[in-house]
Amino acid sequence: MTNQSSILEGTIKLAYNEDVDRIRLEEYPTLKDTIYLDHAGTTPYPKSLIEQFSQVLTQSLFGNPHSNSASSQLSTRRIEDVRLRTLRFFNASPDHFDLVFVANATAGIKLIAECFREQPGGFWFGYHRDAHTSLVGAREHAVEHRCFGQDAEVEGWMQGLKTAQTSLSEAPLGLYAYPAQSNLNGRRLPLSWPGLLRYSCSSRHRIYSLLDAAALVSTSALDLSDPLHAPDFTVLSLYKIFGFPDLGALIIRKDSSTPLRCRRYFGGGTVEMVTCMDESWHVKKQNSLHEQLEDGTLPIHSIIALDSAFDVHAKLFGSLNQISAHTSFLASRLYRDLSCLHHANSTSVCALYTDPQSSYDRPRTQGPIVALNLRSSNGEWISNAEVEKLAAIRNIQFRTGGLCNPGGVAAALDLAPWEMKRNFSAGQRCGNENDILGRKPTGVIRLSLGATNNIEDITAFVQFVEEFFVDHHCLPNHPVSVPALAPSFYVDTLTIYPIKSCGGWQLPPHLAWDINQEGLALDREWCLIHQGTQAALSQKRMPRMALIRPSVDVAAAVLRVRYDGPLPPSVPTEITVPLSANPLGFKNPSDQCIEACSSSNVCGDAIAPHIYSSPHIAAFFTAALSTPCTLARFPPGPSNRHSKLQLQLQLQRPDLKTRSSASTPSTGPSIPGAFPPTPPSSPGKHAHPLLLSNESPILAISRSSLDHLQSLIPDEPVPASVFRANIVLAQEAGTGPEVPYDEDHWIGLSLQQKKNQNHHARRTDDDDNDNDHDHN
Repeated sequence: MTNQSSILEGTIKLAYNEDVDRIRLEEYPTLKDTIYLDHAGTTPYPKSLIEQFSQVLTQSLFGNPHSNSASSQLSTRRIEDVRLRTLRFFNASPDHFDLVFVANATAGIKLIAECFREQPGGFWFGYHRDAHTSLVGAREHAVEHRCFGQDAEVEGWMQGLKTAQTSLSEAPLGLYAYPAQSNLNGRRLPLSWPGLLRYSCSSRHRIYSLLDAAALVSTSALDLSDPLHAPDFTVLSLYKIFGFPDLGALIIRKDSSTPLRCRRYFGGGTVEMVTCMDESWHVKKQNSLHEQLEDGTLPIHSIIALDSAFDVHAKLFGSLNQISAHTSFLASRLYRDLSCLHHANSTSVCALYTDPQSSYDRPRTQGPIVALNLRSSNGEWISNAEVEKLAAIRNIQFRTGGLCNPGGVAAALDLAPWEMKRNFSAGQRCGNENDILGRKPTGVIRLSLGATNNIEDITAFVQFVEEFFVDHHCLPNHPVSVPALAPSFYVDTLTIYPIKSCGGWQLPPHLAWDINQEGLALDREWCLIHQGTQAALSQKRMPRMALIRPSVDVAAAVLRVRYDGPLPPSVPTEITVPLSANPLGFKNPSDQCIEACSSSNVCGDAIAPHIYSSPHIAAFFTAALSTPCTLARFPPGPSNRHSKLQLQLQLQRPDLKTRSSASTPSTGPSIPGAFPPTPPSSPGKHAHPLLLSNESPILAISRSSLDHLQSLIPDEPVPASVFRANIVLAQEAGTGPEVPYDEDHWIGLSLQQKKNQNHHARRTDDDDNDNDHDHN
């Protein structure tokens, strides 16, 4: 490793690895044209690791270790060799430590919690605020538990144990668990706590330590050479270090193994003898602790692959200390560059979440993770879902959300328990797009760095934020009163998106179309659902959905769907689906049969769609997306889905006169197969019912805003379709200068037909609220 530049912190050196570009080119073809910033989730695996492991598999026969055959004995020897190598990787002497192979860190935590649960009298459980959800979950097995909010609280508690001033529960055993590094913001917690805890406990109350080292060891070394100060139990996920294999480890301090030997359950390979008839009796294996805890057949090939992972990792990167120097250098640069981003009005673009006790120039206190949210020039939070969508265009990958760190995200975003419960009631779920509720973000953007990142990755992300989210010409952050020139806008195009997340269909000119409370007729009434989970699919996770092109054949009363990509010869390029709510009235009724679905999920909301059971429909969409899915329809009617609260704030002003479309007399649906308008569920409420739209019944944009955006990025075409708007408005010629983003200050639209012309739109501004208008 050679140093392009470095920062010194005592004896720790932050250094950039100049060889990283060559390593990426030769070993990581999957990273070509991709900026990967999610190493805390898992790190990519090198090509030579797969090649070396494949060669091992083709040259040797590995049998089940629970046998005496030659192939079985070979497996046993290789497994024990890898077990010893893994211990030595963390400087853990086999004289003082044992290692149990598990699926991942979570599996190791679960094993420890289940063993402690079976102790006579149960156990007390303490955990740090920064703990991963998998650690927090262990509290459900404890008779009493406590969450520590600050490091000082932990150290004060330990001091109280030492002086017998801290009261404990009646449980004879205790378990204190914490992460070596927060998986949310990368702050590193003291590794001295296990030793301090060991010497603070009385003989009456023994409290063990459980260290979650998964986030730490992905880029930093863990030294267990001193058994007197090492954690009693350490869990980690090896794929976070090597990328492959998918394997975890539980490292146990042998002197602390007593609670684990009381486990009642036994699996294959963990006992010497078992009786079943007439008497229940068994004898556990006693040679080693791992023999008692590794139930059933081990993942033989994954453990053997770990041996190749050690070889390749050392060859490419040297040691975890060298990786730590490289990633710390990059994290410091990333944090500094993001901190320097400001809007034209001098407000900060990035809200960066750090701990007061950590610094990116001191790796002992901070890992290579940057957690942030983005704000507009007027201080409004920017949706992380929108950031992710734009990042996908630039092939930038990172993680957003709560990151399975409930205490850490609550502290960073100042979310009280009542607010989190309210957010849940409002539809927030893990992985959905409800990421700003109550004028607060519900999660963060996490950028986690690894050995394969380079300076260009850092520069590219900063440039991405600057390009899309830095306002270099700030607009006023208050509504602007512009004399109305009615009509000043006209409807340029109308587009519906019959199938959620798929392509749109632009309505032909002069074609009459219904508008209901749920929006334009047939807009987002259908969705694709996974045949296993019944969850609605989205373009965010299935980009090929953009190639599915629905269109409405009004004369034939069918929805035509074609796929603009390659399909197997046996699959037609287009299918038709009746628009009727009752397909039994059409030809081949059995082929279009609809079944009711008990529950599906859209943007965190539970829905009950009608699923098309036709094998031909399922085959078409399954072939298009290469995932088992089929079509479903969510008809208008009583629903728990409504337009999002933050978009309705202005509509709740009592001084505005409102008129919903449902209150206007209707002659009935004019579109074949369209459902009748939904009656208002409760008069006076402005939250419009939704079908499968994310947030609002109708989305509108203006050509003026599109033209301005295009002027900012002239090299990138910006068609209106990328915003998936239903209505595109254009400003009437001769009605004054164009005002981009003027629609941000509107609270409604009123549409009227002008003879021999297009539909015209009259805006309703904050200072023009004496006229009735339709809210969209």
